[in-house]
Amino acid sequence: KSAYQLEVLKESTPDAVEAGKRFIEEKRIHISLKNDMEEKLYIEVCCEADTDKATAIIAGGHTCFTYITRNGDILLDKQIASCIEEEDVLDLTLRKVYDFAMTTPLDDIRFILETARLNKAAAERSFEGDYGHGLGKILRGTYEHKVMGDSVFSHILSYTSGACDARMAGAMIPVMSNSGSGNQGISATLPVLIYAEENGKSEEELIRALMLSHLTVIYIKQSLGRLSALCGCVVAATGSSCGITWLMGGTYEQVAYAVQNMIANLTGMICDGAKPSCALKVTTGVSTAVLSAIMAMENRCVTSVEGIIDEDVDQSIRNLTKIGSKGMNETDKLVLEIMTSK
Repeated sequence: KSAYQLEVLKESTPDAVEAGKRFIEEKRIHISLKNDMEEKLYIEVCCEADTDKATAIIAGGHTCFTYITRNGDILLDKQIASCIEEEDVLDLTLRKVYDFAMTTPLDDIRFILETARLNKAAAERSFEGDYGHGLGKILRGTYEHKVMGDSVFSHILSYTSGACDARMAGAMIPVMSNSGSGNQGISATLPVLIYAEENGKSEEELIRALMLSHLTVIYIKQSLGRLSALCGCVVAATGSSCGITWLMGGTYEQVAYAVQNMIANLTGMICDGAKPSCALKVTTGVSTAVLSAIMAMENRCVTSVEGIIDEDVDQSIRNLTKIGSKGMNETDKLVLEIMTSK
């Protein structure tokens, strides 16, 4: 039902899934890449049954219908731009984000604890079942303990990847998103939460660290755009690196170092769709977040003479988003071409 919007599949049944698989086996479904399309978010579906035919187009937003016809009758036809809510472009900097997270009255931002409750519950659900590639459970097993031990770091990885396992496998459990992405919400939340819990941090410290993490992600996503060929885990893990750095006792300058280290390390990781293996990329991003925080606390930072890093952290962020929103357009097309031709 369209009324369910992003939960459109929530009433899907095993019988419906089996019917869908039969449709694929019988080659009744054809998927192709729309050529000469500038819009990054575009879905056009044409359905035929006996003498009936219907077409629907979603563009500009994941739940935004722009065109609908049935048997030649146009039921909806509107411009893509009119479907996208006007959003205020905020004049943000990392310093402003940091100051807000540190100084806002606690009761005004206490709501952020809901992200911790929901996303941790998703991780714990994954440990009880067999979801996706089972990375979260694997990282709680024998081999993980032999390599990393039963540590804060291993717990950060297992909880974050576990929540992603459950979400991407369709577990009927809610997660709190960030910038429209559940995996980004998971990656911005659970590393910070697990570090705080296992290091005895106060509720106020957790709230402010989560706010710093999530606002950093929102700040970066603001200039990156709704969809990009750049994996969103890079952005979300950058937020969690900031939160962890602050919980370690880091200053604003050290938080900025963590951002620089993240951008230097993970920029260029591609997004090739939402799928179970996203848990692998989430884990890569989160492990790098911890590494970047540790480096930052030792006052180690990738310098402006290296690659895309600028002396100004906000310029480094703009460099990252420019690569993701403009520089990887051809990558985006090639990834889609590969995926639709398999």
